[in-house]
Amino acid sequence: MKRRNFYLAGFLALLSFDTLAQICFKYAGTYALPLDFELSWFVRLFSRPWVYGAIFGYLGAFVTWMSLLKYAPVGPSFAASHLELVSVTLFSVWLFNEPLNAYKLLGGSLIVLGVLCLAKSEGKESGEDKDPGEGKDSRAV
Repeated sequence: MKRRNFYLAGFLALLSFDTLAQICFKYAGTYALPLDFELSWFVRLFSRPWVYGAIFGYLGAFVTWMSLLKYAPVGPSFAASHLELVSVTLFSVWLFNEPLNAYKLLGGSLIVLGVLCLAKSEGKESGEDKDPGEGKDSRAV
């Protein structure tokens, strides 16, 4: 159960960092216009908090991802790392008034379903469903 809580907390952190980075990147891009590549443009761009939020989100996601890969199974980890597509889509509907159509709903549902299927199959293969003491030799020290 500890392992499952670690994975859940790790993937929620990864999802949060990835979502933060993408949303901040969108806001930073909006405030970067018009592009003129002069010193005043860089000052204007880096005076907004969105650039720093995007950098923080990317760094947090990287550190979280590297930590998860150390312990979590690769298949479900890779799939779960793409849950940010669902969260960013939902936040974009709310924050940027993006349309939510049937294709986006279907795509998001398939991503979530794929992650759940991979996590369930990995749990069966690793023996999470077994009793922790089952199959161990009682004489082993």
